[in-house]
Amino acid sequence: MKAEQAKKVEFIRTAEKLKAQLANTEKDKNGYLYIRKSDCRIEYSMLEELECSMTASRETEKAKILQQLSEIKNNVKRLQHQLKDVKPTPEFVDKLEEMMEEAENAINAFKEEQRQIYEQLLKEEKTVINELSVFERKVELWELGSSTPAKKWKLPSAKVSVDKPLENHLPEEVVEFERFIQRTGGRKGGWDDDDHQHFLKVWTKHKGRLSYVDEALEYLCGKTKENIEQHGKWYQQFLILHERKKESIKKWKEKQQQEKEGNLKEKEKAEKMLEEESLQCEEAQKQKAAEERKRQKAAIEAWKKQKAITLVMEEASQLKLKEKEKKQQKECQHRVKLLLERYALQKKEKVELEKLEKEKREEAETEKRKRIATEQIAKFQKRDLRKLELRILQKQAKEVEKQEKEKRLAKLIEKVEIHVTRDPSRLYRPTKGWEERTKEKAPAASEPLLHIPRRAIPAWRQGL
Repeated sequence: MKAEQAKKVEFIRTAEKLKAQLANTEKDKNGYLYIRKSDCRIEYSMLEELECSMTASRETEKAKILQQLSEIKNNVKRLQHQLKDVKPTPEFVDKLEEMMEEAENAINAFKEEQRQIYEQLLKEEKTVINELSVFERKVELWELGSSTPAKKWKLPSAKVSVDKPLENHLPEEVVEFERFIQRTGGRKGGWDDDDHQHFLKVWTKHKGRLSYVDEALEYLCGKTKENIEQHGKWYQQFLILHERKKESIKKWKEKQQQEKEGNLKEKEKAEKMLEEESLQCEEAQKQKAAEERKRQKAAIEAWKKQKAITLVMEEASQLKLKEKEKKQQKECQHRVKLLLERYALQKKEKVELEKLEKEKREEAETEKRKRIATEQIAKFQKRDLRKLELRILQKQAKEVEKQEKEKRLAKLIEKVEIHVTRDPSRLYRPTKGWEERTKEKAPAASEPLLHIPRRAIPAWRQGL
């Protein structure tokens, strides 16, 4: 319990420290960005939008995690409350099992979700580290290339090609590393990014031991055991050459620093020698300076006399120049005044002309609108008249059709209608049926029938 309490205290202390560091970092970042806000407005707005979106996503994720934790906490508290009042019944035991399973499932789901999030973050971190290593390699090669008198060369985005003139000036380990990368298919050994990331994950987990192969087969379904072992050998060689390259660059930088220090020492020695020579020269110059001062003193006195004369002449010429400038200034002001008056008149005339043109345009537009309106009104009136005529014609046609229909009905009624006269004696007369029944029957023929009458066969059944 003490160890767990100590761990909790240490975790809280670390969290508070990180929180303070985050606040300081954000403060420095905001200060720097607000200072540079006017210089790079577009980049600042992009960064601001990105920061707002990331802050919002972080807050939503934080609220979600807190909600999940509160649910787990409530489940655990409910379970603790039930455990306080234990009843030795099977129903109570089943209820406890259900509550424990619910709490355990919630905790496992939370752990699984956080594990997936951490795996995704680790993957993104590795990609960022790889990109940073690529940029670092580019910068190192640029530094090496800038110190040589060779021509400037460019680094492509995918593969780094080392020019032949530059190979002579680069360290042997750097050239060997770049040739190895070019020969074996880049910094991933010819594999795609996802397969290489899975391989690195398993490699780092097993720290390069051979036991990584079996687990790597689970992640790399399209690779065989030989391919993975071969890629592992390539990666070992890659790490060895990369370390050699770093060491060679470090040695090269130390050598450059030593050369710089040697140059500084030689420069200091040369400066000391120059100082001694300058002291000797100063003594000789002092003697010359004394003689020179005497000559200069005499020359200065003569120059002063000459300067006094020239000052008087210059003052007189300056007075004349000032008077002349005043006259020119007055003339210039008068010309400017005339020009301003002329410009004001021209502007006034121009404004009046524009006003007249505007009025004419407005009148023309109103007339045009009136003409269009009259044309449209006439067109609409014609259309309405046509519609009215059509309606009248349709109405007339309907009436004619109705009259004809009535006539046809009248004719049909006349044809069908039966006019029967009233005949009361008809009731006492026998019917046609009775008359036919009371007729005398003809004697039956004694001769045999030669032909038996049959019903007629329809045309469609004949010949069947």
